[in-house]
Amino acid sequence: MTSTPALRLEKITPGNFEAATGIRVRPEQEFAVSPVMQSLAEAYVHPDGVAWPRLIVDGDRPVGFLMAFLDIDWRGDGTLFRSGLWRLNIAAGEQGRGYGRFAVESVAAEIRRRGGKQLYVTWHPGPNGPEGFYLGLGFRPNGETSEGETVGVLELEPERKPRLD
Repeated sequence: MTSTPALRLEKITPGNFEAATGIRVRPEQEFAVSPVMQSLAEAYVHPDGVAWPRLIVDGDRPVGFLMAFLDIDWRGDGTLFRSGLWRLNIAAGEQGRGYGRFAVESVAAEIRRRGGKQLYVTWHPGPNGPEGFYLGLGFRPNGETSEGETVGVLELEPERKPRLD
């Protein structure tokens, strides 16, 4: 699968709310990611636009959901702010088609647009977890854990502007 104009992110609206909340991962993956409904509730209660929820759509088909965190107070004491991928739910029948990669690249682009240089993610270690996916995209564990999950970071290269020679 390659990125096409038909593949896009949409804000969650009354018109696509049911499609978003209908996204389900494979049963053996449910331990590793919260349902979309919980993510949307968390987005609602976090002030100041910290949460960035989006529906992943291919043509007219909803295929996944992501939620980024943008400049979140990581330690809760105002000393460290981070941005990254908070949730990634690719529908069970849509996995393995590049939608997860598209989601990560989209979050990276948004973080870069806001001046960020790193993209953070956490994952549950173990079988049926997403560790291999994230490592394959270049994330590296940074030695931290968060609520029992491995913390990984992806260094973001600056966007390259085309040269006009």
